[in-house]
Amino acid sequence: MCNLSVALLHHPVYNKHRQVVTTAFTNLDIHDIARTARTFGLSRYYLVTPSLEQQQLLQRVVNHWDNGWGATYNPDRREALSIVKVAANLAAAVADLQQESDRKPVTIATGAAERPGSLSFQTLRERLQQSDQQHLLLLGTGWGLTGELFEQADCILEPIRGPGEYNHLPVRSALAIMLDRLVSAPHINAT
Repeated sequence: MCNLSVALLHHPVYNKHRQVVTTAFTNLDIHDIARTARTFGLSRYYLVTPSLEQQQLLQRVVNHWDNGWGATYNPDRREALSIVKVAANLAAAVADLQQESDRKPVTIATGAAERPGSLSFQTLRERLQQSDQQHLLLLGTGWGLTGELFEQADCILEPIRGPGEYNHLPVRSALAIMLDRLVSAPHINAT
């Protein structure tokens, strides 16, 4: 496992009117991100929501694949979901990760907008390689993390840029691109 984890925040996030809301999780949030995180060797994947009903439902789905009937039906999914934890808020996710590693993790906010002082992917990749401290990548659902979360984060990662102006990736796609840039093995040029 590497020294990077991810938290998918369903609160506090913006809706399209820039109001702070709590979004509902989707089944794809659980499975696809867990599989991506496990493929890239992440330590943990936190699903963060203050909604008790959502927490209970998330835990039920995770338990089904981790130690219920789904665990024997699909062992690969069980392995992927073994890194999933449900947290009521970001502070709980940070505390859990800190308890596992005895140090507060470095929190890294992400978003689609340019922000001053953002770290490049290369700079963060080098930091991850040179440190044994846990880092927690923060991704938002809805229309992204709130400004307050960006202010509280230890650092901000530059946005993913395409060749044009449009920039609104699905969170699952954005995470896969980020992880490929941050922790993937060096590419081998076959000639």
